[in-house]
Amino acid sequence: MWDSLLQAFSTIFSFYGIFLMISGVAGGITIGAMPGLSATMGVALLIPITFAMEPAYGLILLGSIYIGAIYGGSISAILIRVPGTPASVATTLDGYPMTTNGEADKALKISITSSFTGGVISALALLFISPPLAKIALEFGPAQYFWVALFGLSIIVTLSADNPIKGFISAAIGLFVGVVGMDPLVGTSRFTFENVNLQSGVQVIVLLIGLYSIPQVLETLESGKLNKGISVMKTDKIISPKEIFAEIKEIWPTYLRSGILGTLIGIIPGAGANIASYVGYNEGKRWSKNPEKFGTGYSEGIAASEAANNGVTGGSLIPLLTLGVPGNGVTAVLIGGLLIQGLNPGPRLFAQNADIVYSFMGAILIGNFIMLVLGYYGANLFINVVKIPTAVLGPIIIVLSIVGSYAIQNSLFDSGLMLAFGLLGYLMRKLNIDSAPAVLALILGPMAESNVRRALLMGAGNPAVLFKGLINWVLIIMIVGSMGFAFYTFYRERKVAFTDK
Repeated sequence: MWDSLLQAFSTIFSFYGIFLMISGVAGGITIGAMPGLSATMGVALLIPITFAMEPAYGLILLGSIYIGAIYGGSISAILIRVPGTPASVATTLDGYPMTTNGEADKALKISITSSFTGGVISALALLFISPPLAKIALEFGPAQYFWVALFGLSIIVTLSADNPIKGFISAAIGLFVGVVGMDPLVGTSRFTFENVNLQSGVQVIVLLIGLYSIPQVLETLESGKLNKGISVMKTDKIISPKEIFAEIKEIWPTYLRSGILGTLIGIIPGAGANIASYVGYNEGKRWSKNPEKFGTGYSEGIAASEAANNGVTGGSLIPLLTLGVPGNGVTAVLIGGLLIQGLNPGPRLFAQNADIVYSFMGAILIGNFIMLVLGYYGANLFINVVKIPTAVLGPIIIVLSIVGSYAIQNSLFDSGLMLAFGLLGYLMRKLNIDSAPAVLALILGPMAESNVRRALLMGAGNPAVLFKGLINWVLIIMIVGSMGFAFYTFYRERKVAFTDK
């Protein structure tokens, strides 16, 4: 291992390797910051560029784009409340309020430092403990994935603590949208209304862009404040390194907890940065000394979300490289990049192409340090986004949203569907219904449905198959504990409010 790692670092620290990492991370950040251009899309679009490269350099570029794009999504989430990638939805909950409070610089720097921490934790896991962790993921079958999905859905209770009924309404919308398309097992059409464009279902990014970008523009138009960006007076406050270190010192357990959680979630195939972001945010709120501050513009909320979603980057590569199983959409695309280079992901990859594999893994680690430098010192430049007059920014957001939703499947129908979800999202905001449970339910609903049905088929229809094994019971206990704690908190807060009256 060490010989291969030393050889890999000679490749990584070559002039060409450093150039590719800087270019990849910078390009990834740009892609991630633009609403609608996800990390998956960025990697997929740039795979053709790697055809003529040596395998190690091609993978270095793709890995750098991956980690940069996951972080980049937080920039627009914080500055304009439009998550650049689905993984940054939870970041909007505290990031944008901090911007409106005049703390955009602080929010961006908390975001990059927590993203760096989560990324480094996951990269170290990828380098040193990938084989044993991959064995844990190997134990997961349909029943375990079902409980993982339910655990993710249980977070909706926490996200909707202020009004659980409205939270469940939002989740129901997401669950309904999730069943549109072809039945995952028998192939029959469901709620497609004989429209061929709905046969493949509704893409998460279409719902995400619609619910988050269009309502924001409509609210801006409604406010009448078209010729002014957010007050320069509020956003010009620059936070010193000393102040940031003091903030990190206060909430460092959240950095570590979310980074580890994100890494573990990334290892589980099918559970990506979207889920990790919500789980990290939920657990950050649960363990925080000030849970009531979450959602009001609290830096710990950003740290909880961003450390978790960046923790997925290295974690999701563990099952890909050791088992040949993609951990999420990005790693599914990366399989194509590996095969194009003549590399077959799996246990033999380490024996046959150790130098290339360790170059790839080492680039993920070093790339996070490059991301820290670019993100930290570029934060002051990113703040300028909020100074753009909304009369200019609004149309830009709409154009990017339409182009981004169209680019997913080259379908104008998706763009129209996105606009329809935008109107729905605007109505939900007017009714004070949070959009986050809808997005979470769309991601996890199909996962829960397909896996519970597969598990029941394997168990000849006997529900007992869902309760066999230690892993299942650990997940069940986590679900009960998560929901129980959320309802207890809700009941306690209501009781206190009633007593005060």
